[in-house]
Amino acid sequence: MSTIPRVSSAIPGEPPHFGSVLAHQPEIAASFFALYGRFWGSDVLSARIKEVARMRNARVTECGFCRNVRFDKALGQGLGEEVVDDITDGYETSAKLTEAEKAALKFTDALIHDPELLNGDARAALQRHLTPVQIAELGLGVTLFLALAKALITMGLEPEQMDRTVLPTPAVLEAAA
Repeated sequence: MSTIPRVSSAIPGEPPHFGSVLAHQPEIAASFFALYGRFWGSDVLSARIKEVARMRNARVTECGFCRNVRFDKALGQGLGEEVVDDITDGYETSAKLTEAEKAALKFTDALIHDPELLNGDARAALQRHLTPVQIAELGLGVTLFLALAKALITMGLEPEQMDRTVLPTPAVLEAAA
């Protein structure tokens, strides 16, 4: 993947990164970050399941930034590296992932690769483990994850190297009074 920025920073003196590039369109960027924060702030679907889906997307898209970031709320819900290590091809046989997580992963794969992956048993498992509201939220999340990964990769905003980094779970920033 490219680590040579293809888009300049809109913030003088600041190197190109996702936030500084989106600063070229501040109102749209603010709306995007508010949506992303609301998604992560919703408790309809656990942060752990959201993070499991985000990790699958990171591995499929090979986004270096996405692969190395962990959000603290999911870690607090017990998502450790031993579980993340099983989010690879063959996750269906993992003893560390829950059945709900496996169903969410199959849904993630269907969204990323081929909707036909969500037929028969996979669809039944998804409906058994997640409510329609949770499935809708997961669909929005995977769409956001895929878009973010592709944007970072395409704009050349991935780091050359990056250690595993725990970040605060995205949230809606309160407007200054």
